[in-house]
This record gives sequence, C-alpha cells and structure tokens, in this order.
Amino acid sequence: MNKVISGLLVLAVVLGIGWLNRVDLLLMVVKFQSEREFEVEPARELAWQQGPETAELNVNQRPPNIVFILADDMGYNDISTFGGGIADGKVKTPHIDQLAREGAVFEQSYAGNATCAPSRGMLMTGRYPTRTGFEFTPTPSGFGPMVAMIGNSLDNGLPPYKFNDELSETGLPYEEQGLQPSEVTIAEVLKEKGYYTAHIGKWHLGQGKGQAPNDQGFDDSLIMSSALYLPEDDPNVVNAKLEFDPIDQFLWSRLTFANSFNNAGEERFEPGGYLTDYWTEEAVKVIRNNKNRPFFLYLAHWGIHTPLQATKEDYEAVGDIQPHRLRVYAAMMRALDRSVGRINDVLKDEGLSDNTIVVFSSDNGGAGYIGLPGVNEPFRGWKLTNFEGGLRVPMFVKWPEKLAPGTRVQKPVAHIDLMPTIVAAANAEMPVEVEIDGVDILPLATGDEGPAWERNTLFWQSGYYRVVRHGDWKLQVSDDPKKTWLFDLANDPTEQNNLSSSEPIKLAELQALLKAHKEGGRQPLYPFVAEMPVAVDKNLAEDVVEGDEVIYWPN
Repeated sequence: MNKVISGLLVLAVVLGIGWLNRVDLLLMVVKFQSEREFEVEPARELAWQQGPETAELNVNQRPPNIVFILADDMGYNDISTFGGGIADGKVKTPHIDQLAREGAVFEQSYAGNATCAPSRGMLMTGRYPTRTGFEFTPTPSGFGPMVAMIGNSLDNGLPPYKFNDELSETGLPYEEQGLQPSEVTIAEVLKEKGYYTAHIGKWHLGQGKGQAPNDQGFDDSLIMSSALYLPEDDPNVVNAKLEFDPIDQFLWSRLTFANSFNNAGEERFEPGGYLTDYWTEEAVKVIRNNKNRPFFLYLAHWGIHTPLQATKEDYEAVGDIQPHRLRVYAAMMRALDRSVGRINDVLKDEGLSDNTIVVFSSDNGGAGYIGLPGVNEPFRGWKLTNFEGGLRVPMFVKWPEKLAPGTRVQKPVAHIDLMPTIVAAANAEMPVEVEIDGVDILPLATGDEGPAWERNTLFWQSGYYRVVRHGDWKLQVSDDPKKTWLFDLANDPTEQNNLSSSEPIKLAELQALLKAHKEGGRQPLYPFVAEMPVAVDKNLAEDVVEGDEVIYWPN
C-alpha cells in the first residue's frame, strides 16, 4: 500500500475515527493533514517592483509590452466567440469576444497537452516533452491512490482506475516534478532583453531548486499555494461539490485558501478576495507600476478549474440556470471574462494598448469530470483525452500596432509556438543552447509568412497514448485499450469516422512520423503512475454502458 495512505490510516486510528468507511475516512484525514500543514497568514499588501517614474522612450518606440492570459480547463464552447457559450449561449463572454474581434483568431489552435502542466511547460519553452522530459502532470502526495480508491468505489460503469504503488515510490518527489532548471523560458529570454517580468497565478512547473518562477526568469511571482477561490464557508461564496468526481472529492479535502509571493509557497497568506478578481487587481497594479518600461505579465488563472466556487454576485447575475453546478460554473466564467475586460481597460487607460500584445488561451480543453455536457462542442472528447475536445483551445492575439482587427488564421498552431512568437515580437534573441520546436506564428496573422512557413506536423503524447497531426490528417494510438484512430479533419473535424482500416497508406505514413518522433526523444523525467479511465462521449455524471468508447489516460 502507498506510504502516504498507510500513514493516513494510522493517523485515523489515532484520532479514533475508524468507524467511517475507508473513503470517507481518508478524505477526513487528508483534510486534517492539510489544515495542519498549511499555516496561512492574513492578506497583505504586495511589494511589486516599481518601474521608472518617467519613460525614456515613447511607448510606441519601445519593444511591445506582453500580457499572456491563460485560462485553466476552459472548454472551447465556454466562450461565445464562436457562437456558443455556457447554458446554450445564455451566458456570454463579451470581453473575451471583444479581444478576439480586435485581434487575430487562430481558428485551429491547440494546447500542448490534454492536461495542464505539460501544456504549460510547452508554452513556456517552445519545446516538446521529447526534449524536456516533462511529460506528465505532477500531482500532490496521496492524489493518485486516493482518486483511484474513490473512483473504484463509484458505480458508474467505468473500468477500474489504476495506480502503481511501487512505481510511485521510485520517481521524483512531487516538489521536484517540473521543468529542469536548464530549460530556457520566455521570461528568461525577455528578462535578458531588458523586460520586467511578472507571474501571477498557477505555475505547476516545479517547486524544487531552480524550478520556481523566480528561478525561471520572473522578477516577481504571486503564486497559487493552494486552490480554493474563497474559504468554503465564506459568506460571499457559492459552492458546488461533485459527488460523482473523485478528483473533486480529493480537492475539497486537500485545498485551502492561500497564495505566496516570491518564495514558491513557503510563506502563505490569504488572497485579498475571490481568487480570479484578486489576481486581476494585482495584475492591474503590475501594469500601472511598470507602464514606463517594457513588461511581460503572465496571468495564469485557476479559473475555471474545479473546485466550483463563485461569488454570490456572479451567481445571481447569470440567472436561474440548472443544474446548480452549471450555474456556479457559468458564474466562474463571468469572473474570468471580467478579468480580460479589466486588463484591456487598464491598458487603454494607461495609453499602452497599441503597443501591447495580449494573448489569450486555455491550457487544455474542458473536463468531462465536471459533469457538464457541451463544454467542448462541437468537438468530441475532454481534458484527459487526445480527441479534439481535449486539445483544441482558443488562441487570440491582439496587437493593434501590427495586427489588423478581425484577422482569421486557418493554419494549425499550438502552444509550443507561443515562446518563439513572443520572442520574435520582442526582437529578442532565441536561446542557442536548446532546440526550439515551435515557430513564430505572427507572420500567419500579418500575411507575411511567405514560402518559408512550412510547418505541417504537430505531436502530442502522454505515455503510451500518442498523437500526430500531419496536414489535415490526425492519428491517435494507444496501448490501453490497444487502438488506432485515424481521422481526416478537413472533412471530419469532430472525429466521427475512424479511417484506420480504410486508409492503410495514410495510416502507415503517420505511424512512421510518430515512430520517428518517439525514437528521437528522451525518456520522461519521471514515470506515469496512474491510469484514469475516461469515456470519450460521456461526462462523468453519466453512466457508461456497453458500447461506449473509453480510453485510459496515463499520468
């Protein structure tokens, strides 16, 4: 049995709560352990660096400011930009829609991975896991065995969750699972160019020596130490707990309301309000403090990841939407949209809009485990699958000085492209000591790509579940279940018709690309230890029946 679980059970006996069933007992003990582990101080004023009082150069003569806003687990259909929106379009996202209208929309844009951390690693470095080794999302102690235990106690028709106790003891500690210090991030490159660099929000790229945001190029970092949006019993919060989701049960038992500043989580304090709004107001301070010099702001929101928590004001504003969890989810999206509007407003107020690049995206597609249909429409699949629903994400880039409003780009792009794109826009030097897989995509938006823009292939991987898109063809292969899916996205963008049997020549071509990509890469930094079953076409609130397509996601 996993050492963490064994220790928790011993503690449970000491506490005299052995009368509970095994799952409830573990959840209670994890909450007890979390409350003892986290000493959280009151909210405080943060000492963001202050730029010069006057600018040496006019804003339009300086390198562009860069603001990168990243949502977490936002579904393709959670915004109204593409004609959708939450609750059949009842809840609009006007500020995100405006950002899209005023800039370039990359209509075939992809996350780096169908889970958060590897995707974030790729957008920070422009490199595939075959180069960095950062292939799996780090999870805190006890997460894997507890999720497996809870998941296997549910009667929902899914095959069993799997967790490898022995292998979990041989990998790197959770705190050290992240990008290696030798990797070169966007922030490091821009800092070398003379930019002030600030990170706000989620990191999930390691907490070990040399891995924290301050070690990876950020001058200042307001980091998420734990992940409640407000305390569970706050008078202004509306909660929605998901009894059918083992991940949600673990989060509610494990999380507290805490951030830290410039110390990778060592001194924790309460955020000064609802998390999405608090981070946004701190981002506004960063912009105002540094308006007279080039800055790079990475605003990595937790929204709209579970646990589902909204303010009462947002909950009331979205109207009477059912079920309750959908209403809370919609209210969270309202807060995220408000954040985008607030950032755009302060850039305009400070006279920075024209020469500021604003990038908006999500780390991966929406999650099926929240129990809400339609978040990734029109695409199949969810986070934790390599179907388009797990990988397709919005990517909008606004830069009034260079990009015409209403620009639409059809060629496929991905998160690995953001690092070289931002570096090129800043006229900074690309690192020479590492090989970059991404490419500068701004020429696609300006019409200047010419014959040199020839990238035609993209890759994804998580253990034995691997994918290549080559042209308009997409191949998925998995060892559990042993299956191959081949789709012609030009004629079948929602992946309904598997052509692996009828197109042997095309299948062999893409299999060769996958083989070469794997053989040319390095091994992961640490092994996957868990395998989670996911129904491709049903959310977790729906029962799985015979004939439903189910995959395993190794992590």
